[in-house]
Amino acid sequence: MTDIVDAQTRSAMMSGIRGKDTKPEILVRRFLHRSGFRFRLHHKDLPGRPDIVLPRYRTVVEVRGCFWHRHENCPFAYMPKSNRAFWQAKLEGNRARDLRNLQKLRELGWKTIEVWECELADDQILESLPALIRTDRDLPASRLPT
Repeated sequence: MTDIVDAQTRSAMMSGIRGKDTKPEILVRRFLHRSGFRFRLHHKDLPGRPDIVLPRYRTVVEVRGCFWHRHENCPFAYMPKSNRAFWQAKLEGNRARDLRNLQKLRELGWKTIEVWECELADDQILESLPALIRTDRDLPASRLPT
């Protein structure tokens, strides 16, 4: 199957996809800041350079894009129809790297919270973040409780 756009157009489209300061990430950051939390962004000394680091609570919040990070059972985590072998390896590699980094963070004593892009449409997810950050219990790496 061939691409519906030429290689130069596809390259321009792909270069516009950002790895940080995405709309979902900014939404979560603004909510946390309004809620009184202070944090650091993309801390270079931590595995995977987490999106949001709350040192006071020894907690990191990762804001995940459903497509790029393979959110299970999500309609946005589809497999592209063209160049399947490339995308399969790329997307599985992303998810494996995410799991490795979350494990390393936990081994270092950090609590981890993953927020998925599709879940941000539900205001309750954001509203539950302060309580999750302030709790002492460790959370499953797979997703926020709903």
